[in-house]
Amino acid sequence: MKRYCGRDFTEQELVQIRGLIDEDPNRTRAALSRLTCQALTWFKADGGLKEMSCRVAMLRMAEDGLITLPPPRCKPPRQKIQFTTQTDPQPTMTQPVHALPPVQLCPVVHRDHSRLWNEYIHRYHYLGHKPLPGAQLRYFVTIDQQIVAALGFGAAAWQTAPRDQFIGWSHEQRQNNLPLIINNARFLIMPWVKSKNLASKILGLVARRLPDEWERQYRIRPVLLETFVDTERFTGACYKAANWTYVGKTKGRGKLGPAGKQSVPIKDVWLYPLCHQFKKQLTR
Repeated sequence: MKRYCGRDFTEQELVQIRGLIDEDPNRTRAALSRLTCQALTWFKADGGLKEMSCRVAMLRMAEDGLITLPPPRCKPPRQKIQFTTQTDPQPTMTQPVHALPPVQLCPVVHRDHSRLWNEYIHRYHYLGHKPLPGAQLRYFVTIDQQIVAALGFGAAAWQTAPRDQFIGWSHEQRQNNLPLIINNARFLIMPWVKSKNLASKILGLVARRLPDEWERQYRIRPVLLETFVDTERFTGACYKAANWTYVGKTKGRGKLGPAGKQSVPIKDVWLYPLCHQFKKQLTR
């Protein structure tokens, strides 16, 4: 039994994957990932193929010598994000949030907005821009049509002890119900925005709006939000002010780190229930 991308693969399934590769040498890696998902009934909660997870899993299988993938057809060029005047610093905003015009949440839906969101994140967020995994929603936050913040939500962490102990679910329950948790992967307040209580105000607005929009797009209604706060840089005060719950610290292993060894910064884990019966739904 081998585990990749949160899924256990039996030896029989590995044989199936090798068979799909061998029966047609002209198949692309993308085609193989789709066929593998269909053969192994590996689907997302909304019924779509878990194609991207499958591609990553097959790449790691190849790295471990379990399968031999066909060579990639083309190597996509690395696109370096160029900073433009659109994301240049703006005049400092210092008024407290109650003295500001209304705060607006703007979903990122168009290609131009997506490029701009990526540019802001890469320019001003300490983690830079990396594609969010799986299902996702991204937002700009504006005041008087000026962008003051950006948020990104995506797939939850496969496992993290503080969250899992707080929920009290089994391995099987986590495997089945993990799509009901959404990860706040990015939260950027622009460096020139110094407005007291703005961050917690934004978190409150997005917690009320996100479940409906996520359900419309992915046919899944999330019941819990999670985030990870690097305490070497931040205190998590805005999450506390927005009524998120601190549940503990990660062990610093990351997704691919060796067991028992710290390979990434240890972070605080914060959770926000989106409904009263979230534990009941997560432990079904």
